[in-house]
Amino acid sequence: MADDSAHAMRPATGGSLTARLSVLMFLQFFIWGAWTVTLGLVMQTRGLGSLIANAFSVGPIASIVGSFLLGMAAARYLAPRLLMAILHLIGGVLLFVLPAMLTPARGDTFVLVLLCYMILYMPTVGLANTIALKSLGDRVDRFPFVRAFGTIGWIVAGMMIGWAGLSADPQIFRVAAVVSVALGLYSFSLPHVAPDAPKGDSIVRQVLCVEAFGLMRQRSYLVFIVCATLISIPLAMYYAYASAYLGTVGIENVGGTMAIGQMSELAFMFSMPLLYRRFGVKPLLLVGMAAWALRYALFAVGDGGDGLWAVYLGVALHGVCYDFFFVAGAIYTGTIASPKGVNAQAQGMLTLFTYGVGMLLGSQIGGLLYAALPATPSVADWHQLWWYPAIAAAIIAVLFQFTFRDTTKGTMA
Repeated sequence: MADDSAHAMRPATGGSLTARLSVLMFLQFFIWGAWTVTLGLVMQTRGLGSLIANAFSVGPIASIVGSFLLGMAAARYLAPRLLMAILHLIGGVLLFVLPAMLTPARGDTFVLVLLCYMILYMPTVGLANTIALKSLGDRVDRFPFVRAFGTIGWIVAGMMIGWAGLSADPQIFRVAAVVSVALGLYSFSLPHVAPDAPKGDSIVRQVLCVEAFGLMRQRSYLVFIVCATLISIPLAMYYAYASAYLGTVGIENVGGTMAIGQMSELAFMFSMPLLYRRFGVKPLLLVGMAAWALRYALFAVGDGGDGLWAVYLGVALHGVCYDFFFVAGAIYTGTIASPKGVNAQAQGMLTLFTYGVGMLLGSQIGGLLYAALPATPSVADWHQLWWYPAIAAAIIAVLFQFTFRDTTKGTMA
Protein backbone atom coordinates (compact mmCIF):
# COMPACT_ATOMS: atom_id res chain seq x y z
CA MET A 1 0.00 0.00 0.00
CA ALA A 2 2.87 2.36 0.59
CA ASP A 3 3.83 2.28 -3.07
CA ASP A 4 0.21 2.80 -4.12
CA SER A 5 -0.19 5.74 -1.79
CA ALA A 6 2.99 7.32 -3.02
CA HIS A 7 1.85 6.84 -6.58
CA ALA A 8 -1.50 8.46 -5.81
CA MET A 9 0.26 11.53 -4.45
CA ARG A 10 2.44 12.10 -7.52
CA PRO A 11 1.27 14.77 -9.93
CA ALA A 12 -0.33 13.47 -13.08
CA THR A 13 1.98 13.82 -16.05
CA GLY A 14 2.14 12.54 -19.61
CA GLY A 15 -0.47 11.54 -22.13
CA SER A 16 -0.57 7.88 -21.07
CA LEU A 17 -2.64 8.68 -17.98
CA THR A 18 -5.05 10.74 -20.03
CA ALA A 19 -5.38 7.84 -22.48
CA ARG A 20 -6.05 5.32 -19.68
CA LEU A 21 -8.71 7.54 -18.14
CA SER A 22 -10.26 8.18 -21.55
CA VAL A 23 -10.65 4.43 -22.04
CA LEU A 24 -12.31 4.25 -18.62
CA MET A 25 -14.89 6.88 -19.61
CA PHE A 26 -15.46 5.33 -23.04
CA LEU A 27 -16.27 1.91 -21.57
CA GLN A 28 -18.26 3.38 -18.67
CA PHE A 29 -20.77 5.12 -20.91
CA PHE A 30 -20.68 2.56 -23.72
CA ILE A 31 -22.31 0.13 -21.27
CA TRP A 32 -25.15 2.51 -20.45
CA GLY A 33 -25.65 3.70 -24.03
CA ALA A 34 -25.78 0.16 -25.42
CA TRP A 35 -29.11 -0.66 -23.80
CA THR A 36 -30.86 2.40 -22.40
CA VAL A 37 -31.28 4.28 -25.70
CA THR A 38 -33.54 1.70 -27.36
CA LEU A 39 -34.95 -0.08 -24.31
CA GLY A 40 -38.36 1.54 -24.80
CA LEU A 41 -38.49 0.20 -28.37
CA VAL A 42 -37.42 -3.28 -27.23
CA MET A 43 -40.08 -3.40 -24.52
CA GLN A 44 -42.81 -2.14 -26.84
CA THR A 45 -41.82 -4.74 -29.45
CA ARG A 46 -41.88 -7.53 -26.83
CA GLY A 47 -45.32 -6.61 -25.51
CA LEU A 48 -44.05 -4.85 -22.37
CA GLY A 49 -45.04 -1.31 -23.28
CA SER A 50 -47.06 -0.92 -20.07
CA LEU A 51 -43.87 -1.49 -18.03
CA ILE A 52 -41.69 1.08 -19.82
CA ALA A 53 -42.40 3.67 -17.13
CA ASN A 54 -41.36 1.27 -14.37
CA ALA A 55 -38.21 0.24 -16.25
CA PHE A 56 -37.15 3.86 -16.63
CA SER A 57 -37.99 4.60 -13.00
CA VAL A 58 -35.32 2.21 -11.73
CA GLY A 59 -32.50 4.55 -12.81
CA PRO A 60 -33.70 7.47 -10.67
CA ILE A 61 -34.36 5.14 -7.72
CA ALA A 62 -30.91 3.61 -8.14
CA SER A 63 -29.38 7.09 -8.31
CA ILE A 64 -30.69 7.71 -4.82
CA VAL A 65 -30.25 4.27 -3.23
CA GLY A 66 -26.99 3.36 -4.94
CA SER A 67 -25.35 6.69 -4.21
CA PHE A 68 -26.10 6.45 -0.49
CA LEU A 69 -25.43 2.75 0.05
CA LEU A 70 -22.46 2.26 -2.27
CA GLY A 71 -21.19 5.58 -3.52
CA MET A 72 -21.05 7.23 -0.09
CA ALA A 73 -20.73 4.32 2.33
CA ALA A 74 -18.68 1.61 0.65
CA ALA A 75 -16.38 4.20 -0.96
CA ARG A 76 -15.11 5.08 2.50
CA TYR A 77 -13.69 1.61 3.00
CA LEU A 78 -12.70 0.38 -0.48
CA ALA A 79 -10.39 1.98 -3.01
CA PRO A 80 -12.43 3.37 -5.94
CA ARG A 81 -10.78 1.13 -8.54
CA LEU A 82 -11.50 -2.01 -6.50
CA LEU A 83 -15.11 -0.97 -5.96
CA MET A 84 -15.40 -0.23 -9.70
CA ALA A 85 -14.12 -3.71 -10.54
CA ILE A 86 -16.51 -5.46 -8.14
CA LEU A 87 -19.59 -3.52 -9.25
CA HIS A 88 -18.97 -3.93 -12.99
CA LEU A 89 -18.17 -7.64 -12.75
CA ILE A 90 -21.32 -8.40 -10.76
CA GLY A 91 -23.29 -6.05 -12.97
CA GLY A 92 -22.08 -7.86 -16.07
CA VAL A 93 -23.55 -11.11 -14.76
CA LEU A 94 -26.94 -9.46 -14.25
CA LEU A 95 -26.85 -7.96 -17.74
CA PHE A 96 -26.27 -11.42 -19.23
CA VAL A 97 -29.47 -12.80 -17.70
CA LEU A 98 -31.76 -9.86 -18.47
CA PRO A 99 -32.68 -10.78 -22.11
CA ALA A 100 -34.33 -14.03 -20.98
CA MET A 101 -36.68 -12.01 -18.76
CA LEU A 102 -38.02 -9.74 -21.50
CA THR A 103 -41.33 -11.58 -21.85
CA PRO A 104 -44.83 -10.55 -20.73
CA ALA A 105 -44.87 -13.39 -18.21
CA ARG A 106 -41.59 -12.28 -16.57
CA GLY A 107 -41.92 -8.53 -17.04
CA ASP A 108 -42.05 -7.70 -13.33
CA THR A 109 -38.97 -9.84 -12.68
CA PHE A 110 -37.16 -8.03 -15.48
CA VAL A 111 -37.84 -4.65 -13.87
CA LEU A 112 -36.70 -5.94 -10.47
CA VAL A 113 -33.41 -7.36 -11.81
CA LEU A 114 -32.86 -4.17 -13.82
CA LEU A 115 -33.27 -2.19 -10.59
CA CYS A 116 -30.65 -4.39 -8.90
CA TYR A 117 -28.30 -3.81 -11.82
CA MET A 118 -28.77 -0.05 -11.79
CA ILE A 119 -28.10 0.10 -8.04
CA LEU A 120 -24.71 -1.40 -8.91
CA TYR A 121 -24.11 0.74 -12.00
CA MET A 122 -25.10 4.26 -10.91
CA PRO A 123 -22.38 4.63 -8.22
CA THR A 124 -19.73 3.74 -10.83
CA VAL A 125 -20.47 6.97 -12.71
CA GLY A 126 -19.34 9.00 -9.70
CA LEU A 127 -16.47 6.59 -9.04
CA ALA A 128 -15.20 7.05 -12.61
CA ASN A 129 -15.23 10.82 -12.13
CA THR A 130 -13.47 10.46 -8.78
CA ILE A 131 -10.70 8.26 -10.21
CA ALA A 132 -10.19 10.64 -13.12
CA LEU A 133 -10.16 13.86 -11.10
CA LYS A 134 -7.91 12.54 -8.33
CA SER A 135 -5.53 10.92 -10.80
CA LEU A 136 -5.20 14.11 -12.84
CA GLY A 137 -4.30 16.08 -9.73
CA ASP A 138 -3.52 19.68 -10.66
CA ARG A 139 -4.17 18.94 -14.34
CA VAL A 140 -7.95 19.05 -14.00
CA ASP A 141 -7.98 21.06 -17.23
CA ARG A 142 -7.67 17.67 -18.97
CA PHE A 143 -10.92 16.40 -17.44
CA PRO A 144 -13.30 17.79 -20.13
CA PHE A 145 -11.24 15.96 -22.76
CA VAL A 146 -11.33 12.74 -20.72
CA ARG A 147 -15.06 13.05 -20.00
CA ALA A 148 -15.79 13.65 -23.68
CA PHE A 149 -14.79 10.03 -24.33
CA GLY A 150 -17.79 9.01 -22.24
CA THR A 151 -20.06 10.74 -24.73
CA ILE A 152 -18.08 9.14 -27.58
CA GLY A 153 -18.61 5.74 -25.95
CA TRP A 154 -22.36 6.38 -25.79
CA ILE A 155 -22.37 7.42 -29.47
CA VAL A 156 -20.38 4.38 -30.61
CA ALA A 157 -22.66 2.06 -28.63
CA GLY A 158 -25.76 3.51 -30.26
CA MET A 159 -24.29 3.34 -33.73
CA MET A 160 -23.10 -0.24 -33.24
CA ILE A 161 -26.52 -1.33 -31.97
CA GLY A 162 -28.20 0.38 -34.91
CA TRP A 163 -25.83 -0.93 -37.57
CA ALA A 164 -26.06 -4.47 -36.17
CA GLY A 165 -29.85 -4.36 -36.40
CA LEU A 166 -30.28 -4.83 -32.64
CA SER A 167 -32.28 -1.69 -31.85
CA ALA A 168 -35.40 -3.75 -31.04
CA ASP A 169 -33.54 -6.86 -29.82
CA PRO A 170 -33.06 -7.90 -26.15
CA GLN A 171 -29.46 -8.80 -27.06
CA ILE A 172 -28.57 -5.15 -26.40
CA PHE A 173 -28.08 -6.26 -22.79
CA ARG A 174 -25.57 -8.95 -23.74
CA VAL A 175 -23.54 -6.40 -25.69
CA ALA A 176 -23.47 -4.24 -22.56
CA ALA A 177 -22.63 -7.29 -20.44
CA VAL A 178 -19.48 -8.10 -22.41
CA VAL A 179 -18.21 -4.53 -22.06
CA SER A 180 -19.15 -4.44 -18.36
CA VAL A 181 -17.01 -7.50 -17.64
CA ALA A 182 -14.20 -5.98 -19.72
CA LEU A 183 -14.37 -2.75 -17.70
CA GLY A 184 -14.45 -4.72 -14.46
CA LEU A 185 -11.18 -6.38 -15.39
CA TYR A 186 -9.72 -3.14 -16.76
CA SER A 187 -10.50 -1.39 -13.47
CA PHE A 188 -7.77 -3.35 -11.71
CA SER A 189 -5.24 -1.55 -13.89
CA LEU A 190 -6.54 1.95 -13.17
CA PRO A 191 -4.50 4.41 -11.07
CA HIS A 192 -4.84 3.89 -7.35
CA VAL A 193 -6.59 6.67 -5.47
CA ALA A 194 -7.31 6.42 -1.77
CA PRO A 195 -10.87 6.13 -0.43
CA ASP A 196 -12.38 9.36 0.85
CA ALA A 197 -11.62 9.88 4.51
CA PRO A 198 -14.51 11.09 6.68
CA LYS A 199 -14.22 14.78 7.53
CA GLY A 200 -15.10 15.95 11.02
CA ASP A 201 -16.97 13.90 13.56
CA SER A 202 -20.47 13.82 12.05
CA ILE A 203 -20.72 11.24 9.30
CA VAL A 204 -24.51 11.56 9.38
CA ARG A 205 -24.30 15.24 8.40
CA GLN A 206 -22.00 14.36 5.50
CA VAL A 207 -24.14 11.47 4.23
CA LEU A 208 -27.27 13.63 4.37
CA CYS A 209 -25.42 16.50 2.62
CA VAL A 210 -26.58 18.99 5.25
CA GLU A 211 -24.11 21.67 4.13
CA ALA A 212 -25.11 21.27 0.47
CA PHE A 213 -28.81 21.56 1.22
CA GLY A 214 -27.98 24.75 3.10
CA LEU A 215 -27.02 26.35 -0.23
CA MET A 216 -30.71 26.58 -1.04
CA ARG A 217 -31.03 29.35 1.52
CA GLN A 218 -29.82 31.48 -1.40
CA ARG A 219 -32.96 32.38 -3.33
CA SER A 220 -31.32 32.16 -6.76
CA TYR A 221 -29.98 28.68 -6.13
CA LEU A 222 -33.31 27.51 -4.71
CA VAL A 223 -35.07 28.69 -7.89
CA PHE A 224 -32.45 26.89 -9.98
CA ILE A 225 -32.88 23.60 -8.08
CA VAL A 226 -36.67 23.77 -8.35
CA CYS A 227 -36.54 24.45 -12.11
CA ALA A 228 -33.83 21.81 -12.64
CA THR A 229 -36.06 19.25 -10.92
CA LEU A 230 -39.09 20.28 -12.96
CA ILE A 231 -37.28 20.25 -16.33
CA SER A 232 -36.04 16.73 -15.55
CA ILE A 233 -39.66 15.53 -15.67
CA PRO A 234 -40.02 16.02 -19.45
CA LEU A 235 -36.39 14.89 -19.85
CA ALA A 236 -37.37 11.46 -18.53
CA MET A 237 -40.04 11.16 -21.19
CA TYR A 238 -37.43 11.61 -23.92
CA TYR A 239 -35.22 8.85 -22.56
CA ALA A 240 -38.15 6.47 -22.05
CA TYR A 241 -40.24 6.97 -25.20
CA ALA A 242 -38.18 8.63 -27.94
CA SER A 243 -36.87 5.32 -29.31
CA ALA A 244 -40.38 3.83 -29.50
CA TYR A 245 -41.58 6.98 -31.27
CA LEU A 246 -38.74 6.87 -33.79
CA GLY A 247 -39.63 3.26 -34.56
CA THR A 248 -43.27 4.25 -35.15
CA VAL A 249 -42.40 6.99 -37.67
CA GLY A 250 -40.50 4.38 -39.67
CA ILE A 251 -36.86 5.00 -38.76
CA GLU A 252 -35.05 1.65 -38.88
CA ASN A 253 -31.64 2.58 -37.41
CA VAL A 254 -33.07 3.91 -34.16
CA GLY A 255 -29.85 3.46 -32.18
CA GLY A 256 -27.79 5.30 -34.77
CA THR A 257 -30.37 8.08 -35.07
CA MET A 258 -30.47 8.61 -31.31
CA ALA A 259 -26.67 8.86 -31.37
CA ILE A 260 -27.06 12.08 -33.37
CA GLY A 261 -28.12 13.68 -30.10
CA GLN A 262 -24.90 12.64 -28.39
CA MET A 263 -22.87 13.96 -31.32
CA SER A 264 -24.58 17.29 -30.81
CA GLU A 265 -23.86 17.10 -27.08
CA LEU A 266 -20.18 16.48 -27.77
CA ALA A 267 -20.00 19.47 -30.13
CA PHE A 268 -21.33 21.85 -27.48
CA MET A 269 -19.56 20.37 -24.45
CA PHE A 270 -16.19 22.04 -24.89
CA SER A 271 -17.78 25.43 -25.50
CA MET A 272 -19.62 25.53 -22.19
CA PRO A 273 -16.90 27.15 -20.02
CA LEU A 274 -16.32 29.86 -22.65
CA LEU A 275 -20.04 30.53 -23.13
CA TYR A 276 -20.55 30.58 -19.36
CA ARG A 277 -17.89 33.27 -18.94
CA ARG A 278 -19.23 35.26 -21.87
CA PHE A 279 -22.96 35.22 -21.14
CA GLY A 280 -23.40 34.08 -17.54
CA VAL A 281 -25.62 31.33 -16.27
CA LYS A 282 -29.15 32.63 -16.89
CA PRO A 283 -29.07 32.92 -20.71
CA LEU A 284 -27.57 29.45 -21.04
CA LEU A 285 -30.08 27.82 -18.70
CA LEU A 286 -32.96 29.63 -20.42
CA VAL A 287 -31.82 28.53 -23.89
CA GLY A 288 -31.54 24.96 -22.61
CA MET A 289 -35.10 25.01 -21.26
CA ALA A 290 -36.47 26.58 -24.44
CA ALA A 291 -34.71 23.89 -26.47
CA TRP A 292 -36.60 21.19 -24.55
CA ALA A 293 -39.91 22.86 -25.42
CA LEU A 294 -38.87 23.18 -29.09
CA ARG A 295 -37.67 19.57 -29.26
CA TYR A 296 -40.99 18.15 -28.07
CA ALA A 297 -42.94 20.50 -30.34
CA LEU A 298 -40.90 19.16 -33.26
CA PHE A 299 -41.73 15.60 -32.20
CA ALA A 300 -45.40 16.63 -32.02
CA VAL A 301 -45.45 17.77 -35.66
CA GLY A 302 -42.93 15.37 -37.24
CA ASP A 303 -43.84 12.20 -39.08
CA GLY A 304 -42.39 9.57 -41.37
CA GLY A 305 -43.09 11.56 -44.54
CA ASP A 306 -42.41 15.20 -45.30
CA GLY A 307 -42.14 15.93 -41.58
CA LEU A 308 -39.25 13.54 -40.97
CA TRP A 309 -36.87 16.52 -40.81
CA ALA A 310 -38.61 17.66 -37.61
CA VAL A 311 -37.90 14.32 -35.94
CA TYR A 312 -34.20 14.41 -36.83
CA LEU A 313 -33.92 18.06 -35.75
CA GLY A 314 -35.61 17.21 -32.45
CA VAL A 315 -33.02 14.51 -31.79
CA ALA A 316 -30.14 16.79 -32.85
CA LEU A 317 -31.26 19.42 -30.32
CA HIS A 318 -30.06 17.15 -27.53
CA GLY A 319 -26.73 18.98 -27.34
CA VAL A 320 -28.46 22.29 -26.66
CA CYS A 321 -31.02 20.71 -24.32
CA TYR A 322 -28.45 18.85 -22.24
CA ASP A 323 -25.32 21.00 -22.31
CA PHE A 324 -26.97 24.40 -22.02
CA PHE A 325 -28.93 23.30 -18.98
CA PHE A 326 -27.25 20.39 -17.22
CA VAL A 327 -23.59 21.15 -17.96
CA ALA A 328 -24.10 24.87 -17.37
CA GLY A 329 -26.06 23.98 -14.24
CA ALA A 330 -23.17 21.86 -12.94
CA ILE A 331 -20.78 24.78 -13.52
CA TYR A 332 -23.19 27.13 -11.73
CA THR A 333 -23.47 24.70 -8.83
CA GLY A 334 -19.69 24.61 -8.53
CA THR A 335 -19.59 28.41 -8.52
CA ILE A 336 -22.10 28.56 -5.68
CA ALA A 337 -20.70 25.63 -3.68
CA SER A 338 -16.93 26.10 -3.94
CA PRO A 339 -16.72 29.07 -1.51
CA LYS A 340 -18.49 26.87 1.05
CA GLY A 341 -16.19 23.90 0.40
CA VAL A 342 -19.09 21.55 -0.43
CA ASN A 343 -18.68 21.18 -4.20
CA ALA A 344 -18.80 17.37 -4.24
CA GLN A 345 -21.85 17.28 -1.96
CA ALA A 346 -23.63 19.95 -4.01
CA GLN A 347 -23.03 18.10 -7.28
CA GLY A 348 -24.41 14.96 -5.65
CA MET A 349 -27.44 16.90 -4.44
CA LEU A 350 -28.02 18.27 -7.95
CA THR A 351 -27.91 14.70 -9.30
CA LEU A 352 -30.34 13.63 -6.58
CA PHE A 353 -32.92 16.24 -7.60
CA THR A 354 -32.52 15.91 -11.38
CA TYR A 355 -31.71 12.28 -12.15
CA GLY A 356 -33.41 11.12 -8.96
CA VAL A 357 -36.57 13.04 -8.04
CA GLY A 358 -37.24 14.74 -11.39
CA MET A 359 -36.70 11.75 -13.63
CA LEU A 360 -38.61 9.44 -11.28
CA LEU A 361 -41.61 11.76 -11.49
CA GLY A 362 -41.12 12.05 -15.26
CA SER A 363 -41.02 8.30 -15.75
CA GLN A 364 -44.25 7.82 -13.83
CA ILE A 365 -46.07 10.76 -15.42
CA GLY A 366 -44.88 9.60 -18.83
CA GLY A 367 -46.20 6.14 -18.00
CA LEU A 368 -49.67 7.54 -17.31
CA LEU A 369 -49.65 9.43 -20.61
CA TYR A 370 -48.41 6.38 -22.52
CA ALA A 371 -51.06 4.19 -20.88
CA ALA A 372 -53.73 6.45 -22.40
CA LEU A 373 -52.46 5.60 -25.90
CA PRO A 374 -53.67 2.56 -27.90
CA ALA A 375 -51.76 -0.71 -27.56
CA THR A 376 -50.04 0.04 -30.88
CA PRO A 377 -49.76 3.84 -31.00
CA SER A 378 -49.92 5.60 -34.35
CA VAL A 379 -47.86 8.66 -35.24
CA ALA A 380 -50.92 10.81 -34.49
CA ASP A 381 -51.20 9.23 -31.04
CA TRP A 382 -47.55 10.07 -30.34
CA HIS A 383 -48.15 13.65 -31.45
CA GLN A 384 -50.78 14.01 -28.76
CA LEU A 385 -48.38 12.71 -26.10
CA TRP A 386 -45.47 14.98 -27.04
CA TRP A 387 -47.48 18.19 -26.64
CA TYR A 388 -47.64 17.64 -22.86
CA PRO A 389 -43.85 17.84 -22.22
CA ALA A 390 -43.55 20.62 -24.83
CA ILE A 391 -46.03 22.82 -22.98
CA ALA A 392 -44.58 21.86 -19.58
CA ALA A 393 -41.03 22.80 -20.63
CA ALA A 394 -42.25 26.13 -22.02
CA ILE A 395 -44.02 26.95 -18.75
CA ILE A 396 -40.91 26.06 -16.73
CA ALA A 397 -38.79 28.32 -18.97
CA VAL A 398 -41.18 31.25 -18.40
CA LEU A 399 -41.17 30.58 -14.65
CA PHE A 400 -37.38 30.56 -14.64
CA GLN A 401 -37.17 33.78 -16.68
CA PHE A 402 -39.24 35.75 -14.19
CA THR A 403 -37.96 34.26 -10.90
CA PHE A 404 -34.23 33.62 -11.34
CA ARG A 405 -31.62 36.28 -10.66
CA ASP A 406 -27.96 35.50 -11.39
CA THR A 407 -25.66 36.82 -8.67
CA THR A 408 -22.45 35.15 -9.88
CA LYS A 409 -21.79 37.60 -12.74
CA GLY A 410 -20.61 34.78 -15.01
CA THR A 411 -17.56 33.91 -12.89
CA MET A 412 -16.36 30.33 -12.56
CA ALA A 413 -14.97 28.54 -9.52
